[in-house]
Amino acid sequence: MTKHQQDAGAQAAMRRRITERCDQLGISREDLAAKAGMAPPYLSYLTETAPGFDPAGLLRVAAALGLSYQELTEGRADAAPGQQGRVARPALVRLTEEECWERLGGHGVGRIALPDAEGPTVVPVNYLVDGHTVVYRTAPDAVGACAAGDPLSFQADRVDEQLRNGWSVLLVGTAERPTPPEAAALDDRADQGRPWVGPARQLWIRVRPHRVTGRRIGTVDPSGHLA
Repeated sequence: MTKHQQDAGAQAAMRRRITERCDQLGISREDLAAKAGMAPPYLSYLTETAPGFDPAGLLRVAAALGLSYQELTEGRADAAPGQQGRVARPALVRLTEEECWERLGGHGVGRIALPDAEGPTVVPVNYLVDGHTVVYRTAPDAVGACAAGDPLSFQADRVDEQLRNGWSVLLVGTAERPTPPEAAALDDRADQGRPWVGPARQLWIRVRPHRVTGRRIGTVDPSGHLA
């Protein structure tokens, strides 16, 4: 069996686990997407790709289902005798809009998602926070070179190495083209000693959000305390 076949089999098994867990909880895929803080098309896209593509997104799905990351992606192992119900479980906590912007900080690496006839196109980008918007720089002929008014989403997240906790922030909005003076100021910010991947002094796109949501991912210990 090739690696591609193994990956396809693992993804199919994970989708079955999601369906079975949704049936157990009495929720739809749309309900699950809402609990995980993502659009239903992105949830479908996420479960069709390798787990390494967006582990934070999968962790949010797992937490929304009351499963650990490993239980979602690899299957549930039997707990040791006497330990049933005493294992720490992941939990999702909603972030306020202010907490979302605090976690985004001033700059970092995130993803933009653009609508496509066959599903969302997701592209990694370096970003800057500019007021209560996010901006990124791209080439005029690149996938991310949106026209003003185009719908798009932006996501950034951080998860620890053990996939035990972290956060994820999602912006849903429309694209804007900064004015030449604004773009020049953004170029200066991007060039002030920060590593930057992508074309210099070309095209900036602003994500003007009309919805800002976020989740903090923690664990609930056997006594019921959220970490």
